[in-house]
Amino acid sequence: MITFGILLNPAKVMEHSEGPALVARAVATLAARGEVLVNREAASLVPEAGRPVAEADLEERAEVLVVLGGDGTILHGARLARGRIPVLGVRVGGFGFLAEVNLEEFPLAAERLAAGAYEVEERMMLQADVEREGVRLQRFLALNDAVVAKSGVARVLRLTAWVNDELLASYPADGLIIASPTGSTAYSLSAGGPIVHPRVEVIIITPISPHTFNARSVIVSRDDRVAVEVAPATVGARLTVDGQMDFPVEAGDRVVVRRAEETTKLVRLAHTSFYSILQAKLAWGGR
Repeated sequence: MITFGILLNPAKVMEHSEGPALVARAVATLAARGEVLVNREAASLVPEAGRPVAEADLEERAEVLVVLGGDGTILHGARLARGRIPVLGVRVGGFGFLAEVNLEEFPLAAERLAAGAYEVEERMMLQADVEREGVRLQRFLALNDAVVAKSGVARVLRLTAWVNDELLASYPADGLIIASPTGSTAYSLSAGGPIVHPRVEVIIITPISPHTFNARSVIVSRDDRVAVEVAPATVGARLTVDGQMDFPVEAGDRVVVRRAEETTKLVRLAHTSFYSILQAKLAWGGR
């Protein structure tokens, strides 16, 4: 008997007129084929079928994780899964670039999920370490990006980027984005970075509003190690991971980003190409 985990953003689902009913139908389908665990905050939406548990239990016990919400919720679910289990993203409002199906399609998708009629696509993840005087203070896991940027009204940052301990560039800028291929269509794209196909495993370095004309995005190998050092006397810098977790970075600290051992395993129910997603989500090539 398989254990299905449901990570659901209740506020998003309640905004949809048929949201609770659609979720209940889909969860009942899954419950008929196995055990269903639902994050405690959302359990009231599916009281008949789902067992309310803490997120830590979802991480430990689920064999497949279904995430309902926008891209932020799916990013959270990807880090929760940590490459151990497949993740099905269900778009509920928002942009949903990472979602495989919309909420209206969830009941049918649940039938295929319960039957095991799906494929798994692996996505490269990033590991970001904050180091101070050679000691690691914190480790983060990211599907999209790690961003060193100013907070609040802090002045322009002075950041130095190194690739495998070789100097790349010094940036007077609002910040620096270190993105995965999946993250190339997120913040990095907004800052002028390139779009990279998810199967092309590289690391993308994109400055945010650089105060120089010769600072552009740089793509390095997936096996490279990118270090971002904060200049002396810097105040108000922060590391933000996937736009959801942050950590204060002090003068002299280094943020070291590399390919993580973990990957995100995304459930794929249809053979939709990356280029058709670009056209549908970004109106790519439209006029």
